[in-house]
This record gives sequence, structure tokens and C-alpha cells, in this order.
Amino acid sequence: MLYGLLAFVSLILTVVCFYLYFGNQGSNVLYLVGAIVFLIATVGLGGFFLSGRVNKKEDIHITE
Repeated sequence: MLYGLLAFVSLILTVVCFYLYFGNQGSNVLYLVGAIVFLIATVGLGGFFLSGRVNKKEDIHITE
């Protein structure tokens, strides 16, 4: 559950960084770099969150 929460916070920070970068006509490249870093963190943490949701104790067969 922690990965999901961190992914959501990272997504919000990504949106804020993109808004600040494009809202100021691209005056500060640091906002763009931050947005890219937070976007990568969102994808990574979201992947960790979703991989924990998979049932690893039960085998899934192709015929099912």
C-alpha cells in the first residue's frame, strides 16, 4: 500500500512540475528535470505496487 501512496504523491509532484515549467514559459529547466524524474518514479513505484497485487502462491495455467 505504501508504494501506491508514494506513486500517487509522485504523480502529483509530476503534474505540479509540468505546470510550473509550462506556466512560466519554460523559464526554469529544473522544473522539467524534476517532472521527468518524478514521472519515472511514478512508473516505477506504480509497477512495484501492481506487482504486489499478483497472487504468487497460485499457478496460472494457459488452459484456464
